[in-house]
Amino acid sequence: MSGSVRVDWRTSVAVTGTVVKYTAVAMAIPLVVALVYGEDLLVFGASIFCVLGLGILLERADPEPDLGPREALLLVALAWLAVGVVGTIPYLLAGYGTASTLAHPVNALFESMSGFTTTGATVMGEISTDRHSHALLLWRQLTQWLGGMGIIVLMVAILPELAVNGADLIQAEAPGPQLQKLTPHIQETARVLWKVYFAFTLLLAVVLYGLHLAGFAPRMNLFNAVAHAFSTMPTGGFSPQSDSIAAFSAAVQWAIIPFMVVAGVNFALFWHVLAGDTREFFRDTELRTYAGAVAAFVAVVFGLLYAGVAPPLEIGGTTEGTVEPALRHAAFQIGSLLNSTGFATSDFAQWGTYGQLTLLFAMFVGGSAGSTGGGIKVIRWLIIVKVLRRELFRTAHPDAVQPIRLAGTVVDEGAIRGVVVFSLLYLGLFGAGVLVIALDAARIGLELTALEAIGASLAAIGNIGPAFGRLGPFGSYLALPATSKLWMVFLMWIGRLEILPVLVVFTGSFWRR
Repeated sequence: MSGSVRVDWRTSVAVTGTVVKYTAVAMAIPLVVALVYGEDLLVFGASIFCVLGLGILLERADPEPDLGPREALLLVALAWLAVGVVGTIPYLLAGYGTASTLAHPVNALFESMSGFTTTGATVMGEISTDRHSHALLLWRQLTQWLGGMGIIVLMVAILPELAVNGADLIQAEAPGPQLQKLTPHIQETARVLWKVYFAFTLLLAVVLYGLHLAGFAPRMNLFNAVAHAFSTMPTGGFSPQSDSIAAFSAAVQWAIIPFMVVAGVNFALFWHVLAGDTREFFRDTELRTYAGAVAAFVAVVFGLLYAGVAPPLEIGGTTEGTVEPALRHAAFQIGSLLNSTGFATSDFAQWGTYGQLTLLFAMFVGGSAGSTGGGIKVIRWLIIVKVLRRELFRTAHPDAVQPIRLAGTVVDEGAIRGVVVFSLLYLGLFGAGVLVIALDAARIGLELTALEAIGASLAAIGNIGPAFGRLGPFGSYLALPATSKLWMVFLMWIGRLEILPVLVVFTGSFWRR
């Protein structure tokens, strides 16, 4: 095309190298843990060396990068793919020469991408500090925490050279259809979001370890407290325990519930509260709808558990006719699955048809825009419902002009179009994922039920984690063929970046003006 202006991919690759380089810095945390426990010291020392060297090499693609809007989109897609790939190095080195499932490159990539995208799906066999080092398990938890608020948001917060294009970068990465600028400078906004995120993480770690010191949580030692704080606030779902949160006391389960719900709230709202503007918090339409959805789903599941229709098969009996266990399991699993955390206190894969279908519907909702939650997002559902109501009204009154409003503010028609396009792509890719996983499993003679295939596809693109049946909260995706795992890696990647920033890179129009 004569006179066309092409995307300068070298710029995006160079800045991706910077992101990779700082990923090596993050590996210093599990390196310290390796020093403390005397485990996998060489693994993380070598990993830091390899990742740091690769980052520096990629930076040389363009010594003076100048990001434009399209280069920013390409950077976000490349950076998230790159961290998923380099995140496999500790798994591969730790598994080398052993029977670890993570010694296989596809499994290591699955686990790494699942961590960074806060999906929480796993292909690990036995998960415990007896089978894997504390350092490796903490790296697994840390990948979720880094990916929760956003790697690019973190880079904008700490690197002045990215602040120039910070709004474009954060918009491409941030979960939800809109970016709320909290301060005059986008770099300060990025720092605000990470400060709030860090504060909640620290508070949860203190609460969990405090329960341990007070005698209410014998197994929640300091390592577990930090590990689960790293996993809760990003709505990740990984746990260094095979039994997830079911391995801990009821006090721990109750303590985690409010933090999971908070993680699905737009973090910008907490900044308004700290700034003294509580009205902005309580009048937020999306927050009220999110809270209502949580309450409604909890009430339904509680009713099923209390009536014994969907017994959770908890050790020591079922919840039938017992208020506290029924309410605890209902609140925990809705808080976990509605915003894509993926923790479990019981094997909900055994809850029966009604219980599992209720959880499946909850998994479609998602958290709020600007939260760490996955899924379609509450604000999109609000807009979709209002669009449907408007079209019904216009059918009867074709000449009427009726703008879509949220909290009294008119929603731009371009934003509405974007919500509809995203939702259609989400559902289309979800449906394609069901077919790919089901047919690929049949190809190798693996019998998956329809609910298992549906759950696996939704768990990947919605960054939720566990599905149902053998792919449920106490199972794993290890039995799936490598091709299905790679497809799920793709779904995790595009799901975390809300589809369009990745898919647009594969279009011809992106590469030319």
